[in-house]
Amino acid sequence: MIAFTDWPRQLLAARYWGWLLDGAATTLLASLLVIAAATLLGMLFAVARTAPLATVRQAAGLYLSAFRNTPLLVQLFFWYFGVPGLLPQEWAAWLNHPHRLELGAFGIGWPSFEFVAALWGLVLYSTAYVGEEIRAGLRSVPRSQAQAALSLGMRRAQVLRHIVLPQALARIVAPLFGQYMNIVKNTSLGMAIGLMELSYRARQAEAETFQSFQVYGIATMLYIALVAALEMLGRHLQNRRPWGRIRLERT
Repeated sequence: MIAFTDWPRQLLAARYWGWLLDGAATTLLASLLVIAAATLLGMLFAVARTAPLATVRQAAGLYLSAFRNTPLLVQLFFWYFGVPGLLPQEWAAWLNHPHRLELGAFGIGWPSFEFVAALWGLVLYSTAYVGEEIRAGLRSVPRSQAQAALSLGMRRAQVLRHIVLPQALARIVAPLFGQYMNIVKNTSLGMAIGLMELSYRARQAEAETFQSFQVYGIATMLYIALVAALEMLGRHLQNRRPWGRIRLERT
């Protein structure tokens, strides 16, 4: 009789569990980095899309068209295969060679070129979508609030930071976290350029064990866990957020 505590090993050998968990950790790390960078750049992109200067708005619109109207997989191939082909051979060799920065007793390993190229491509692609969500939030804030703040002597940057942006972000928590969930799922395309994330590791484990149901079943559950954690965080912020709310007090 198989003990209940032995069921993971019966499903898959411990070695392959390690592969899948390592891939899930890479997926989580890449997702968090892309989410952070795409959110910061998305704010700049949203501001550019609503800028008073037509040239800035047109440049932002061109960026939007370029990255939203081409497949993410093609973009990843471009950054991984296309751009290095334009560089000198020595530079391309340096990019594909592992590096390590020694700091006394400690050392910091430079990430692989696959990781950097996948991260770069995902950030540029995701910024267009996250930025559009933030722009929608900015447009939802009544212009009268910004005009009132300006009339009181606040600068435009102060109005954006203290008045408009907090309310805009508060109104788009749900769609913004929907984009974050898409980022987690989009990391799987990094497998095509050698990023050793969860899908890549699952493909490795399946090719060696031929246990397709077990491998992809576990990988699916890990993806569901990552996305569910983001969904729960988004709901928590939506229900308990202290920012972006206006309190009316009787004096």
